[in-house]
Amino acid sequence: MKDEKNFFEKLVHSIFLILGLVTVGCVLLITIYLIISGIPAIKKIGLVPFLFGKTWESTAEHASYGILPFILTSIYGTAGAIVIGVPIGFLTSVYLSKTAPKRIRGIVEAVVSLLAGIPSVVFGLVGMLVLVPGIRKIFHVADGASLLAAIVVLAIMILPSIIKVSVTALDAVPEEYENASLALGATPIETYFRVSVPAAKSGIATAVVLGIGRAIGEAMAVMMVSGNVANMPGLFQSVRFLTTAVASEMSYSSGLQRQALFSIALVLFLFIMLINAALKFFLKGKKE
Repeated sequence: MKDEKNFFEKLVHSIFLILGLVTVGCVLLITIYLIISGIPAIKKIGLVPFLFGKTWESTAEHASYGILPFILTSIYGTAGAIVIGVPIGFLTSVYLSKTAPKRIRGIVEAVVSLLAGIPSVVFGLVGMLVLVPGIRKIFHVADGASLLAAIVVLAIMILPSIIKVSVTALDAVPEEYENASLALGATPIETYFRVSVPAAKSGIATAVVLGIGRAIGEAMAVMMVSGNVANMPGLFQSVRFLTTAVASEMSYSSGLQRQALFSIALVLFLFIMLINAALKFFLKGKKE
Protein backbone atom coordinates (compact mmCIF):
# COMPACT_ATOMS: atom_id res chain seq x y z
CA MET A 1 0.00 0.00 0.00
CA LYS A 2 2.82 2.37 0.91
CA ASP A 3 4.68 1.51 -2.29
CA GLU A 4 1.57 2.25 -4.35
CA LYS A 5 1.17 5.62 -2.62
CA ASN A 6 4.81 6.52 -3.27
CA PHE A 7 4.47 5.47 -6.89
CA PHE A 8 1.36 7.60 -7.30
CA GLU A 9 3.07 10.63 -5.74
CA LYS A 10 6.09 10.19 -8.03
CA LEU A 11 3.80 9.84 -11.04
CA VAL A 12 1.90 13.03 -10.20
CA HIS A 13 5.18 14.85 -9.53
CA SER A 14 6.51 13.72 -12.90
CA ILE A 15 3.35 14.87 -14.69
CA PHE A 16 3.55 18.31 -13.07
CA LEU A 17 7.24 18.54 -13.93
CA ILE A 18 6.57 17.67 -17.57
CA LEU A 19 3.75 20.21 -17.82
CA GLY A 20 5.99 22.87 -16.28
CA LEU A 21 8.77 22.07 -18.75
CA VAL A 22 6.27 22.24 -21.63
CA THR A 23 5.20 25.71 -20.49
CA VAL A 24 8.81 26.88 -20.27
CA GLY A 25 9.53 25.33 -23.65
CA CYS A 26 6.62 27.16 -25.26
CA VAL A 27 7.87 30.49 -23.92
CA LEU A 28 11.38 29.74 -25.18
CA LEU A 29 10.08 28.77 -28.61
CA ILE A 30 8.04 31.97 -28.88
CA THR A 31 11.05 34.01 -27.77
CA ILE A 32 13.39 32.36 -30.26
CA TYR A 33 10.89 32.66 -33.10
CA LEU A 34 10.30 36.36 -32.46
CA ILE A 35 14.02 37.06 -32.25
CA ILE A 36 14.77 35.18 -35.48
CA SER A 37 11.85 36.83 -37.30
CA GLY A 38 12.28 40.34 -35.87
CA ILE A 39 16.03 40.97 -35.92
CA PRO A 40 16.47 41.05 -39.76
CA ALA A 41 14.18 44.07 -40.20
CA ILE A 42 15.89 45.95 -37.36
CA LYS A 43 19.26 45.30 -39.02
CA LYS A 44 18.01 46.61 -42.39
CA ILE A 45 16.15 49.64 -41.02
CA GLY A 46 18.53 50.45 -38.16
CA LEU A 47 17.74 50.25 -34.46
CA VAL A 48 17.52 54.01 -33.86
CA PRO A 49 15.41 54.84 -36.96
CA PHE A 50 13.13 51.91 -36.16
CA LEU A 51 12.55 52.69 -32.47
CA PHE A 52 12.67 56.48 -32.62
CA GLY A 53 11.39 57.25 -36.10
CA LYS A 54 8.16 59.24 -36.06
CA THR A 55 6.79 58.17 -39.45
CA TRP A 56 5.30 54.83 -40.42
CA GLU A 57 4.57 54.57 -44.13
CA SER A 58 5.06 50.91 -44.91
CA THR A 59 3.25 50.98 -48.28
CA ALA A 60 4.75 54.21 -49.65
CA GLU A 61 7.18 54.21 -52.56
CA HIS A 62 9.93 55.30 -50.18
CA ALA A 63 8.80 53.30 -47.15
CA SER A 64 9.43 54.53 -43.61
CA TYR A 65 9.33 52.23 -40.60
CA GLY A 66 9.45 54.39 -37.48
CA ILE A 67 7.44 52.94 -34.58
CA LEU A 68 7.86 55.67 -31.95
CA PRO A 69 4.18 56.71 -32.32
CA PHE A 70 3.12 53.11 -31.67
CA ILE A 71 5.40 52.77 -28.65
CA LEU A 72 4.25 56.01 -27.04
CA THR A 73 0.60 55.25 -27.80
CA SER A 74 0.89 51.81 -26.16
CA ILE A 75 2.63 53.31 -23.12
CA TYR A 76 0.12 56.16 -22.71
CA GLY A 77 -2.86 53.92 -23.39
CA THR A 78 -1.75 51.26 -20.94
CA ALA A 79 -0.81 53.83 -18.29
CA GLY A 80 -4.19 55.55 -18.65
CA ALA A 81 -6.04 52.25 -18.38
CA ILE A 82 -4.05 51.32 -15.27
CA VAL A 83 -4.65 54.71 -13.65
CA ILE A 84 -8.40 54.29 -14.14
CA GLY A 85 -8.79 50.53 -13.83
CA VAL A 86 -6.46 49.59 -10.97
CA PRO A 87 -8.01 51.82 -8.26
CA ILE A 88 -11.53 50.77 -9.25
CA GLY A 89 -10.61 47.08 -9.40
CA PHE A 90 -8.58 47.19 -6.19
CA LEU A 91 -11.24 48.95 -4.14
CA THR A 92 -13.92 46.67 -5.56
CA SER A 93 -11.90 43.60 -4.57
CA VAL A 94 -11.42 44.90 -1.00
CA TYR A 95 -15.16 45.54 -0.73
CA LEU A 96 -16.09 42.12 -2.09
CA SER A 97 -13.60 40.25 0.06
CA LYS A 98 -14.04 42.07 3.35
CA THR A 99 -17.31 43.96 3.66
CA ALA A 100 -19.82 42.91 1.00
CA PRO A 101 -22.81 40.77 2.06
CA LYS A 102 -22.75 37.28 0.57
CA ARG A 103 -25.68 37.96 -1.74
CA ILE A 104 -24.16 41.15 -3.17
CA ARG A 105 -20.77 39.47 -3.47
CA GLY A 106 -22.31 36.60 -5.42
CA ILE A 107 -24.08 38.97 -7.81
CA VAL A 108 -21.01 41.16 -8.38
CA GLU A 109 -18.72 38.17 -8.89
CA ALA A 110 -21.15 36.74 -11.43
CA VAL A 111 -21.15 40.06 -13.29
CA VAL A 112 -17.35 40.21 -13.19
CA SER A 113 -17.10 36.66 -14.54
CA LEU A 114 -19.53 37.58 -17.31
CA LEU A 115 -17.46 40.67 -18.09
CA ALA A 116 -14.35 38.50 -18.34
CA GLY A 117 -16.06 36.22 -20.85
CA ILE A 118 -17.23 38.94 -23.23
CA PRO A 119 -15.20 38.82 -26.49
CA SER A 120 -12.99 41.84 -27.12
CA VAL A 121 -14.78 42.54 -30.39
CA VAL A 122 -17.97 43.16 -28.42
CA PHE A 123 -16.18 45.73 -26.24
CA GLY A 124 -14.94 47.36 -29.44
CA LEU A 125 -18.38 47.34 -31.02
CA VAL A 126 -20.08 48.91 -27.97
CA GLY A 127 -17.27 51.44 -27.70
CA MET A 128 -17.56 52.32 -31.37
CA LEU A 129 -21.35 52.75 -31.20
CA VAL A 130 -21.66 54.38 -27.76
CA LEU A 131 -18.36 55.69 -26.43
CA VAL A 132 -16.93 57.21 -29.62
CA PRO A 133 -20.07 59.31 -30.41
CA GLY A 134 -20.27 60.25 -26.73
CA ILE A 135 -16.71 61.60 -26.70
CA ARG A 136 -17.39 63.49 -29.91
CA LYS A 137 -20.47 65.19 -28.43
CA ILE A 138 -19.12 65.84 -24.93
CA PHE A 139 -15.73 67.24 -25.94
CA HIS A 140 -16.82 68.74 -29.28
CA VAL A 141 -14.10 67.06 -31.31
CA ALA A 142 -14.20 66.12 -34.96
CA ASP A 143 -13.85 62.38 -34.29
CA GLY A 144 -14.39 60.51 -31.03
CA ALA A 145 -12.20 57.59 -32.17
CA SER A 146 -9.15 58.51 -30.14
CA LEU A 147 -6.66 57.57 -27.47
CA LEU A 148 -9.19 58.55 -24.79
CA ALA A 149 -11.73 56.07 -26.14
CA ALA A 150 -9.10 53.33 -26.18
CA ILE A 151 -8.08 54.11 -22.58
CA VAL A 152 -11.68 53.86 -21.34
CA VAL A 153 -12.28 50.57 -23.16
CA LEU A 154 -9.02 49.08 -21.88
CA ALA A 155 -9.77 50.22 -18.32
CA ILE A 156 -13.06 48.32 -18.44
CA MET A 157 -11.48 45.25 -20.01
CA ILE A 158 -8.79 44.87 -17.32
CA LEU A 159 -11.23 45.06 -14.42
CA PRO A 160 -12.13 41.33 -14.31
CA SER A 161 -8.48 40.24 -14.12
CA ILE A 162 -7.67 42.69 -11.34
CA ILE A 163 -10.82 42.04 -9.32
CA LYS A 164 -10.84 38.24 -9.46
CA VAL A 165 -7.16 37.71 -8.66
CA SER A 166 -7.15 40.39 -5.94
CA VAL A 167 -10.23 38.91 -4.26
CA THR A 168 -8.57 35.49 -4.23
CA ALA A 169 -5.42 36.97 -2.69
CA LEU A 170 -7.35 38.88 -0.03
CA ASP A 171 -9.47 35.83 0.85
CA ALA A 172 -6.27 33.87 1.46
CA VAL A 173 -5.09 36.24 4.23
CA PRO A 174 -5.37 34.37 7.58
CA GLU A 175 -8.13 35.64 9.83
CA GLU A 176 -5.68 35.67 12.74
CA TYR A 177 -3.94 38.70 11.22
CA GLU A 178 -7.13 40.71 11.11
CA ASN A 179 -8.31 39.54 14.54
CA ALA A 180 -5.00 40.59 16.07
CA SER A 181 -5.25 44.02 14.47
CA LEU A 182 -8.81 44.50 15.68
CA ALA A 183 -7.82 43.34 19.16
CA LEU A 184 -5.14 46.04 19.26
CA GLY A 185 -7.79 48.71 18.65
CA ALA A 186 -7.57 49.23 14.90
CA THR A 187 -10.78 49.95 13.03
CA PRO A 188 -11.98 47.49 10.35
CA ILE A 189 -10.98 49.88 7.55
CA GLU A 190 -7.52 50.33 9.04
CA THR A 191 -7.21 46.56 9.37
CA TYR A 192 -8.19 45.94 5.75
CA PHE A 193 -5.79 48.47 4.28
CA ARG A 194 -2.87 48.19 6.74
CA VAL A 195 -2.94 44.45 7.45
CA SER A 196 -4.91 42.50 4.85
CA VAL A 197 -3.76 44.40 1.78
CA PRO A 198 -0.01 44.28 2.66
CA ALA A 199 -0.36 40.57 3.42
CA ALA A 200 -1.95 40.02 -0.01
CA LYS A 201 0.53 42.33 -1.76
CA SER A 202 2.01 39.61 -3.95
CA GLY A 203 -1.37 38.47 -5.27
CA ILE A 204 -2.55 42.03 -5.88
CA ALA A 205 0.67 42.78 -7.77
CA THR A 206 0.05 39.70 -9.91
CA ALA A 207 -3.43 41.01 -10.66
CA VAL A 208 -1.97 44.33 -11.79
CA VAL A 209 0.53 42.53 -14.04
CA LEU A 210 -2.31 40.54 -15.61
CA GLY A 211 -4.18 43.78 -16.17
CA ILE A 212 -1.14 45.40 -17.78
CA GLY A 213 -0.66 42.37 -19.99
CA ARG A 214 -4.29 42.50 -21.08
CA ALA A 215 -4.07 46.22 -21.80
CA ILE A 216 -0.82 46.01 -23.77
CA GLY A 217 -1.85 42.89 -25.69
CA GLU A 218 -5.36 43.94 -26.72
CA ALA A 219 -5.79 44.57 -30.44
CA MET A 220 -9.31 44.22 -31.81
CA ALA A 221 -11.17 46.42 -29.34
CA VAL A 222 -8.68 49.29 -29.46
CA MET A 223 -8.49 49.06 -33.24
CA MET A 224 -12.23 49.73 -33.41
CA VAL A 225 -12.24 52.75 -31.09
CA SER A 226 -8.82 54.38 -31.54
CA GLY A 227 -9.05 55.35 -35.21
CA ASN A 228 -6.03 53.17 -36.12
CA VAL A 229 -4.01 56.03 -37.64
CA ALA A 230 -0.22 56.21 -37.23
CA ASN A 231 -0.12 59.59 -35.47
CA MET A 232 1.90 60.75 -32.51
CA PRO A 233 -0.32 60.21 -29.47
CA GLY A 234 -2.77 62.85 -28.30
CA LEU A 235 -5.76 62.38 -26.00
CA PHE A 236 -8.28 63.28 -28.73
CA GLN A 237 -6.09 62.14 -31.62
CA SER A 238 -6.68 59.01 -33.70
CA VAL A 239 -3.81 56.68 -32.87
CA ARG A 240 -2.43 53.22 -33.53
CA PHE A 241 -1.08 50.82 -30.90
CA LEU A 242 1.73 48.28 -31.32
CA THR A 243 -0.80 45.47 -31.38
CA THR A 244 -3.11 47.14 -33.90
CA ALA A 245 -0.15 47.94 -36.16
CA VAL A 246 0.57 44.23 -36.44
CA ALA A 247 -3.05 43.15 -36.72
CA SER A 248 -4.04 45.72 -39.34
CA GLU A 249 -1.18 45.06 -41.79
CA MET A 250 -0.13 41.45 -41.34
CA SER A 251 -2.75 40.06 -43.75
CA TYR A 252 -1.35 41.88 -46.80
CA SER A 253 2.27 42.46 -45.78
CA SER A 254 5.32 41.03 -47.54
CA GLY A 255 9.07 41.47 -47.64
CA LEU A 256 10.55 44.10 -45.34
CA GLN A 257 7.12 45.27 -44.24
CA ARG A 258 6.28 41.81 -42.91
CA GLN A 259 9.64 41.56 -41.19
CA ALA A 260 9.07 44.95 -39.58
CA LEU A 261 5.75 43.73 -38.19
CA PHE A 262 7.54 40.82 -36.54
CA SER A 263 10.00 43.37 -35.12
CA ILE A 264 7.05 45.24 -33.62
CA ALA A 265 5.86 41.98 -32.06
CA LEU A 266 9.34 41.50 -30.61
CA VAL A 267 9.27 44.99 -29.08
CA LEU A 268 5.85 44.24 -27.60
CA PHE A 269 7.13 40.97 -26.15
CA LEU A 270 10.10 42.76 -24.58
CA PHE A 271 7.74 45.29 -23.00
CA ILE A 272 5.90 42.51 -21.20
CA MET A 273 9.17 40.92 -20.08
CA LEU A 274 10.49 44.21 -18.71
CA ILE A 275 7.27 44.92 -16.82
CA ASN A 276 7.32 41.48 -15.17
CA ALA A 277 11.02 41.77 -14.32
CA ALA A 278 10.57 45.26 -12.86
CA LEU A 279 7.65 44.14 -10.71
CA LYS A 280 9.53 41.09 -9.40
CA PHE A 281 12.52 43.29 -8.58
CA PHE A 282 10.27 45.75 -6.77
CA LEU A 283 8.54 43.04 -4.73
CA LYS A 284 11.84 41.38 -3.90
CA GLY A 285 13.22 44.69 -2.65
CA LYS A 286 10.14 45.22 -0.49
CA LYS A 287 10.48 41.79 1.09
CA GLU A 288 14.14 42.38 1.88
